[in-house]
Amino acid sequence: MMVMAGSKHRRRTFLIWILVAPVVLGVVGCAETRRDYEVDLIAPSEFPLGPEDVLKVTVWKSQDLSGEVTIRPDGTITLPLIGDVPAAGLPANVLAKRITDRLTEYISAPIVTVQVKEVNSYFIYVLGEVVKPGKYPLKSYANVMQGISLAGGFAPFASKNKIKVLRNVSIGSEGHEKKRQVEIPVHYDDILKGTAVPGNFFLRSGDVIVVP
Repeated sequence: MMVMAGSKHRRRTFLIWILVAPVVLGVVGCAETRRDYEVDLIAPSEFPLGPEDVLKVTVWKSQDLSGEVTIRPDGTITLPLIGDVPAAGLPANVLAKRITDRLTEYISAPIVTVQVKEVNSYFIYVLGEVVKPGKYPLKSYANVMQGISLAGGFAPFASKNKIKVLRNVSIGSEGHEKKRQVEIPVHYDDILKGTAVPGNFFLRSGDVIVVP
């Protein structure tokens, strides 16, 4: 009897595992996918600078060191005394701090401010089954729904729940970074219901919305 009871227990355990395993593995799979990217559900408070952005650099009480500069395609700007300074990917306040640190070699206690005069580096692509596919330069942050709206909305045969956002992300430590493209799923109907994961997130420069 004990042998039979043990056998029944093992069969019951096996059946439970068959039923539960897909759920467990599905959760693990989702966790692994989510590690590939991060999304912003609230518009970031800081704006990373990029190529073609126009900046006004002001060094207090030093007109010769102040002026407007444009970030070059290689992501740098050139300033008097200190030469080339990497700017792309940095918020304006961080760039001001780096310029300040460089100027301390030549000036005592410099005070530097950086203002963004023109935003030219933020753009997205909307491709596939939309009314007006193409590249869209933007002056402020836009979320997925706004990006689709910019392209005139969906074409008649769009698969609204199979949308993907392609994004290039950096992997690795600073100085040894590599670019990798990730796919972020967008379920339009779930966004309308308020149940979407990851939700109606904000787009980053260079993101590509693909509507099959």
